[in-house]
Amino acid sequence: MAVSLFSRRYVTALIHVLGWGLLGYLLFFAQSFSFTFKLSPLFWIRQFIFFCLIVATFYLNARILVPRLLRLNHTGQYLLAVTGIILFITLVVGGLEFWFDLPVMFHRMFHPDGKGEPRYYGWVQPTLVTILLVLGISTSMSLLQKWQQDANLRLALEQAKTTSELSFLKAQINPHFFFNTLNNIYALTALDVELAQEALHRLSRMMRYVLYETQSGTTLLSKELAFVNDYIQLMQLRLTDKVTVSVNTPELVREQAIAPMLLLPFVENAFKHGVSTLLPSRISITIQQTPEQLVLDVRNTLLTDKTLSLETGGIGLTNTRRRLDLLYPGQYDLLINEHTADDEYQVQLTVHLS
Repeated sequence: MAVSLFSRRYVTALIHVLGWGLLGYLLFFAQSFSFTFKLSPLFWIRQFIFFCLIVATFYLNARILVPRLLRLNHTGQYLLAVTGIILFITLVVGGLEFWFDLPVMFHRMFHPDGKGEPRYYGWVQPTLVTILLVLGISTSMSLLQKWQQDANLRLALEQAKTTSELSFLKAQINPHFFFNTLNNIYALTALDVELAQEALHRLSRMMRYVLYETQSGTTLLSKELAFVNDYIQLMQLRLTDKVTVSVNTPELVREQAIAPMLLLPFVENAFKHGVSTLLPSRISITIQQTPEQLVLDVRNTLLTDKTLSLETGGIGLTNTRRRLDLLYPGQYDLLINEHTADDEYQVQLTVHLS
């Protein structure tokens, strides 16, 4: 960051030096080449003073007038100040012309025979054009720099907001799941020690995934599918024989980068709302993979009595959709059918992966 900032300042300073060098060349050297005779030192004094006034006008306009007047919508005051600067420089240059008697000097240089009359106002037009050009350039550069600063600030704020929202959404994993699973494992130790050890190992893998894999922006698809599978296996410890769970995943997973914990909310939502402790219920989870897409289809039984559902809390589909908008803007399709012909609730997510 510091190197980049130094480079930008170096390039900006170099542009200023080259710009003033070009103007100095036009005011001094180009003038000397345009005449075949020697110019009076008074002319170079006039050019030097004019050059200093132009430089001062540039930075006065860019650093003070534009930021403090034009940007704050004080247009009238800005135009008044600019008009005053133009008049001041014009009067100074005109005063030098008459004081040094430069019109007469130039007339004698071009008309040695003394014919004709000196042009006392020949300096007005080029002087005004130069002043207006410098003011226009300095105003444009000042406004452009402000626009770039505002754009960078908006981008930084948007990135910070996105990072904050993603962190918040990832932190909303249902804590009840971990507590209930630990209680189930504790009860299982009295019945089947080997099964309890396997469940504890699955839980530790899930916690490791949550702690480490979610810290980065992406993870491998195989790890995400393993995490979802561990979740399903642990949830089945709490289910009765009245619940049927079917899971279909690709036999051979082609590794792709995916946002961590992208699929869990939909699976969690099915267990939260589609599993009854008393009534027959069914959950179907299908994951399909193509070279460019990942499709998740989750269906669960509709329960008329919500008090019979197994879970409460969780991330929720509203926050999940928000996270998808942040991670995959314009790259996903989320279809929700709240009542299928088979009395099921269906969610189908299609993510277009590059």
